[in-house]
Amino acid sequence: MRWIRVLLFGSGIGLIYSLFVYAKITPDLPVQDKPIRTIVIDAGHGGQDVGARGKYSYEKDVALDVALKLGKIIEDAMPDVKVVYTRKTDRFDDVHKKAAIANQAQGDLFISIHCNAAASLSKVTGYKYVTKRNSKGKKYSRKVPIYKRVPNPAKGTETYIWATGKNNAKAESLRNSSVIVLDANSEETQQLMDTNDPETIIMLNTLRNVFFDQSLRLSTLVEDEFTKVGRISRGARQRNEKGILVLHATAMPSVLVELGFISNPEEEDYLNSANGQNEMAQCIYRAVKRYKDELEKVYNSARSAAGNTVPAEPPAAPARQHIPASVSVQSDNTPVTDLKAVYYKVQLMTTEKVYARGADLFEKLDGTIDREVMNQGNKKLNKYTWGNFRTEAEALSAMYKARQQGFKDAFVVTYQNGTRVEP
Repeated sequence: MRWIRVLLFGSGIGLIYSLFVYAKITPDLPVQDKPIRTIVIDAGHGGQDVGARGKYSYEKDVALDVALKLGKIIEDAMPDVKVVYTRKTDRFDDVHKKAAIANQAQGDLFISIHCNAAASLSKVTGYKYVTKRNSKGKKYSRKVPIYKRVPNPAKGTETYIWATGKNNAKAESLRNSSVIVLDANSEETQQLMDTNDPETIIMLNTLRNVFFDQSLRLSTLVEDEFTKVGRISRGARQRNEKGILVLHATAMPSVLVELGFISNPEEEDYLNSANGQNEMAQCIYRAVKRYKDELEKVYNSARSAAGNTVPAEPPAAPARQHIPASVSVQSDNTPVTDLKAVYYKVQLMTTEKVYARGADLFEKLDGTIDREVMNQGNKKLNKYTWGNFRTEAEALSAMYKARQQGFKDAFVVTYQNGTRVEP
């Protein structure tokens, strides 16, 4: 079932989730063998909604041309991937319908194609003298500038993902989507998707965070490919204004690609040329291929690890150096002695500094903070880790929280039989 497949490849946490769903639904649930099976391509605007305007062309037409070219490249180069289009003709569908098409297709990736535009500028092209009268009726001449509207020189590509302010909307799309609901008539499924169930909430929020990271990764790859062919990249960004709904209403990783500024005459010519459109489609395809290859590597590693997992007795508590006990706070995390052979921590930082008991730095983290000492040349470095988590999914959720609390470089660390597993 697709719910299991999505979770399996999601940054290595899918195995845990698939076992969770497996246990709740049926012991014979099959697991799909590919992390990406369906890609949804959306040509922005359409019909009466022409989008941005250039001197002689419309955004809706450029977006459709590039979308169809991209889809054809993917179909030819990735025969194992199904391509779904939100439109293949000059047709208008609102963004709600486009999101519904993507969700009903159970897409693994959503790519929306658009063009940018910038308002024209006023440029002084000369001066003239204007005769006026003052309050006493006396004439006088005044020099005033002559303005002319000229195209805005803004140019370059941008790739957007949804802004974190729309995270709740993204989670809601996951809950409501057929991507999540395995069988709408199944009582077990309704229980699984009970929004009051803490396990369901954690699962949806973690999946949303995984999709956010995957979307950000793809957006970075797209901009990297544009840069390689000489395009000006304006970066991968979060988007929180008009046009965002197709990103946060699709229950899958999603990006919106701005191909260039149709309002710039130079870029308009490029956007409408056969060579330009083929180059843009190829750039997006190469980014998708890199993204797909990375996911498959993670997915295959997770499957391999699952196949090699052998139940083991819980290990003895590993010997570690602790920071003072008072730094530890109350936690619902299971002690290490009760964990299985594999468990997870979140490494918060590495520093030469030893933090005193009751450090304010850790006060918002619910769980045990440990300090591990390592020698690096003549220096002693301290690695601060947080928690003892049963699953990587829990650790990933904790990692996101740690980053929100200022530990920007926090990452998940795996321990096996009490020993840290280095990547």
